[in-house]
Amino acid sequence: MSLVKSFFIALSNNTFLNEAAKSMGPSLGANKVVAGNTIEDVVNTIKRLNRKNIAVTVDNLGEFVNNKQDAIAAKDDILKVMDAIYQHNLDAHMSVKLSQLGAEFDKALAYDNIYEIVATAKSYNNMHINIDTEKYDSLFDITQTLDRLKSEFSNVGTVIQAYLYKGDVLIDKYPNLRLRLVKGAYKESPYIAYQTKEEIDENYIHLIEKRLLNAQNMTSIATHDHNIINHVKSFIETHDIDKSRVEFQMLYGFRSDLAESIANEGYNFTIYVPFGDDWFGYFMRRLAERPQNLTLAFKEFVKPKTLAILGLVGLTACLLPQTLSKKVKRKSTSQPNRLRCRTRL
Repeated sequence: MSLVKSFFIALSNNTFLNEAAKSMGPSLGANKVVAGNTIEDVVNTIKRLNRKNIAVTVDNLGEFVNNKQDAIAAKDDILKVMDAIYQHNLDAHMSVKLSQLGAEFDKALAYDNIYEIVATAKSYNNMHINIDTEKYDSLFDITQTLDRLKSEFSNVGTVIQAYLYKGDVLIDKYPNLRLRLVKGAYKESPYIAYQTKEEIDENYIHLIEKRLLNAQNMTSIATHDHNIINHVKSFIETHDIDKSRVEFQMLYGFRSDLAESIANEGYNFTIYVPFGDDWFGYFMRRLAERPQNLTLAFKEFVKPKTLAILGLVGLTACLLPQTLSKKVKRKSTSQPNRLRCRTRL
């Protein structure tokens, strides 16, 4: 993993910065990739995308939930979004993280919350609920929860991360569920995950092809890589795969022209739309995936409301030697450390 990617992953996991960013609203360019912080914002975004024949999966952003009150509040917020989708008759569904519902401190509470969400979604014309994957440490809890839910509900699925060695096993385990296939956005050990882009891309294509040949439900292929998209289109045509069982997905704010072009070709297309106050961790992971997205942030740097959080980011950069030191080779341990942090605002 590159130094830049490691840096932004570290920022995304910083509780202090995530909390500080909440008071600002989407900033640092995040307003280009986060659809505001109110239900009205996200409803208007969905309507706009639906008019272009594009469906939406909504992520009510939230991280670092560590008490029952916040977990229940997150669940209630998700239910409010679902109700808005239903009342406005929108082409949209929800993507939900178990950690936001309390899984990291009370698994029973998290299950009760996700159960209520899935049951309510079923009453809303069988609205789909996608359980997002997170760090590898949470994978067992996610699959265990999914296994319990799928015995009663058909409107629930999850995500398969192609950088995990276990991706093959998970593809085989859930042929009847709606699955989203992604490359993966977290920093994981080489003992459990592929590390190079070439390895991840190769396994991603392998999993896509395997899934499309054997799936008995919708397969969502989430990528901005036009080479992989073109490969999948060719594979679908060559193997006469029913297009109604396949969709492409992209993140809100990225490659919009390509998304509309694919939708106009008659393929199912869904945009992953995040919204809410907890935008910082999400945006940092997007920068980690594609550092060139920094241009989104640079346009915001001169705005006064951004200056405070820039200071926090600079401070955090100074406080992450454990991350940086693994990437920097020093010529001699006897020489003084030449790495210095300078933050100028």
